[in-house]
Amino acid sequence: MNATSDGERRSLHLIEIIDLKWQLAREGIRLHVEKLQDDPAYARRVLAQAGGSSSPALRGAAARMRALLGLADETP
Repeated sequence: MNATSDGERRSLHLIEIIDLKWQLAREGIRLHVEKLQDDPAYARRVLAQAGGSSSPALRGAAARMRALLGLADETP
């Protein structure tokens, strides 16, 4: 069976968030993890910054986070 629990999904999301946080830190941008999850306007701003990066890895992390947060239909 390939089912995952809510706790497992949250853990996977947290891994994606921490990956994004470290990649942003490399570019001098601080990420507030809880705010990213709770404030859509903040999430859009941070993900737009990440989406405009010259780093393909950071742009990819931003795209994955947009999908996880339900913002996938928005362009950076």
